[in-house]
Amino acid sequence: MGTINSLWNFTKKFVTIGLITVTVSDRYVTVVPVRGGSMSPTFNPKTDSFTDDYVLVERFCLQKYKFSHGDVVIFRSPLNYKETHIKRILALPNEWFVTRHNNDVLKIPEGHCWVEGDNAASSMDSKSYGSVPLGLVRGRVTHVVWPPHRIGAVKNTKTEGLLPSL
Repeated sequence: MGTINSLWNFTKKFVTIGLITVTVSDRYVTVVPVRGGSMSPTFNPKTDSFTDDYVLVERFCLQKYKFSHGDVVIFRSPLNYKETHIKRILALPNEWFVTRHNNDVLKIPEGHCWVEGDNAASSMDSKSYGSVPLGLVRGRVTHVVWPPHRIGAVKNTKTEGLLPSL
């Protein structure tokens, strides 16, 4: 009887810890790997490295979709919901924006943002699929947490291409 009680107590603790972990990861913060070189040098600055950067993603920004120019966000691809991308916000809803690749002037629709990778030469981003619905954004990247020599806050860089409100 003692073995069954011990097993039951262990199972309850394990399930409780699992539920708390899933809730925290889903609602507040999580850690995700960054694959590829589209955000280099911000993430994965050495393409010959075997270690991907791991970043901390906070989800509090999703409560009222509070984003700023230069924020790095993680979002579901508008072309394939199974893919997740990490890019920098260059323009927010209802702003006029001049694209860097062909100097088009665009107005970002309500509820959307324009995102691009820091390494424009190897980034599939809004240049490829247009503005991204804010509903696809899953969080804001705040810190690099791995590898140890790269631990630190992610800088929110100034963006170019915004036009004054017309």
